Amino acid sequence: MIVNNRFAVAIQVLALARCGHGSFCGCPVTSEQMAEFVNTNPVVIRRILGPLRVAGLVTSQPGPGGGWRLSRPPAEISLQDVYLAVDADRAEGSAESGTAAGWAAGGCLGGVLGSCYQAAQATLEAKLAQVTMADVIQAFELHRTESAACGSIPYAKEQIALLK
Repeated sequence: MIVNNRFAVAIQVLALARCGHGSFCGCPVTSEQMAEFVNTNPVVIRRILGPLRVAGLVTSQPGPGGGWRLSRPPAEISLQDVYLAVDADRAEGSAESGTAAGWAAGGCLGGVLGSCYQAAQATLEAKLAQVTMADVIQAFELHRTESAACGSIPYAKEQIALLK
């Protein structure tokens, strides 16, 4: 059970993609715009958007004026949905990593750690299921500040204006 940067970036990407959802402004957001806002490469964003699309959390509109949108309202997307889409595969096999199978104690360690990891994973997913993207967006709105770094990125200024 390792929660990594992909999960955090996916949450930010979905918060931006909510701008394209019908209940907001309806304008799709490109991976380039998301990358600029999240301060990463558009390829990283597209690699995260792929699993989010497969999970049914986002849809894309190709061509000029195209981009990404949430496929349903933010209140209907839990953080568990996001986690399972982008990070669930990384939790598998973590009980076996670092065990020395040739050593007697190392051979049983995977089973002991496996049950601990499974319990921790279940607790994590249960907690994530209680929080929606609407909760995250509300928290972003409550805590956002227009910093000099963010204000220097034109698209970020537009996004901040949309959040107001």
